[in-house]
Amino acid sequence: MVWFDSTAILRAEYEPETATLQLWFRESGGPYDYRNVPADIFDGLCDASSKGRYYNEHIRDRYEVIPPAPAR
Repeated sequence: MVWFDSTAILRAEYEPETATLQLWFRESGGPYDYRNVPADIFDGLCDASSKGRYYNEHIRDRYEVIPPAPAR
């Protein structure tokens, strides 16, 4: 798990076997599971100076996303 000093994204996890990227957002929580994400996209997010900008340009609306289950 990687923690970010970002105003948009709190943390991320990547599972290479399933190519699943999990993201936790500061505002909306998480985890949000993004499917079929290449490892280099995760690496790019980790290296980006602006996590939110990278997310908007390289992840958002490009991969299938499964939102977190509603709280019970």
